[in-house]
Amino acid sequence: MADVSSLAGFTIGITAARRREEFGAALARRGATVLYGPAIRIVPLENDDELRRATQACVDAPPDIVVATTGIGFRGWIEAADGWGLGEGLLDVLKRATLLARGPKVVGAMHAAGLFGEWSPESESSTEVLERLLTMDLQGRRVAIQLHGEPLPDMVDVLHEAGATVEQIQVYRWTLPVDTAPLVKLCQQVAAREMQALTFTSAPAAVSFLQIADELGLGDQVRDALHSEVLAVAVGPVTAAPLDRAGIPVVQPNRSRLGAMVREISVQVPARFARRVVAAGHTLELRGTGVLIDDRFVSPGPSGMALLRSLVEHPGQVHTRAELSAVLPGGSADDHAIEVAIGRLRTALGEPRIIQTVVKRGYRLAFDPEVASSGRY
Repeated sequence: MADVSSLAGFTIGITAARRREEFGAALARRGATVLYGPAIRIVPLENDDELRRATQACVDAPPDIVVATTGIGFRGWIEAADGWGLGEGLLDVLKRATLLARGPKVVGAMHAAGLFGEWSPESESSTEVLERLLTMDLQGRRVAIQLHGEPLPDMVDVLHEAGATVEQIQVYRWTLPVDTAPLVKLCQQVAAREMQALTFTSAPAAVSFLQIADELGLGDQVRDALHSEVLAVAVGPVTAAPLDRAGIPVVQPNRSRLGAMVREISVQVPARFARRVVAAGHTLELRGTGVLIDDRFVSPGPSGMALLRSLVEHPGQVHTRAELSAVLPGGSADDHAIEVAIGRLRTALGEPRIIQTVVKRGYRLAFDPEVASSGRY
């Protein structure tokens, strides 16, 4: 089975705006069907008057401490300042400040700008950055925090209580996409449980997705789905925070990187959603839209999968034609239609012995519990 794509048969939703094609291509290479619904649109930095105001405030009243949370956000801030004629003044301010970087990408962005002497936690955690800040005497000191997407109100409140003045540098402000139709459709697909995982690569995208679901009147259905049949996957703890606050269980990779996220999805989704049985000497692994038979992946179509799921639900048990009729799309079929559907399913599986006909009773999966439990397959 090693040569079969790990995500074949599974459907993954992507809410990302930036790098979505790269992310989707990586999932598709592993066999996934990818659904796109960008949840945000980034406001161009050169048009961000609030960022320009905050940058000017830092130049006019230099901060004692500067905290940077993302590499791309820090680079974008420096580049935007250059475009406004504030770049040289901002770098002078930063060189005199105590620098804290949340992770290695931020450290790299600082070094590229000619800034050194920073402190960074191994955990890449904003919580550890805050703990470091609280070891300092913050009374009367100015702290600038470069944000990327979602504000950090808890950190800001704690710093205010410690006596600091805080300037929030909100890089890459976001708004809804110009075309919200793909996002609306993605919300509907989650509510209908038409995917196995929904991915988030930024906190604003998580906030926006939940807001849109509420506005569509699908909020409860979406949250229910994300609690059970649709796995929420976030690239890291900052991205996961809005989902955590909503009480939604979230899976995260051990490193906050797209590659690590793809690998985590490739492990978690099959482990959670694949159903494996042994029938007629073959290993069957039922997935979202198809079934892995030994080392072959086949898609029997919606009717075939509905029949197969019903048979696998109680392996070895005889299912009457009436019972199988009830699970077919549309919920109504005569005996001939069931026979035709079973015939097509057998053809798709490529091994007719997997589904046995029990004369005058119905059909059953050729399940051998002794073989399944012994591992002799």
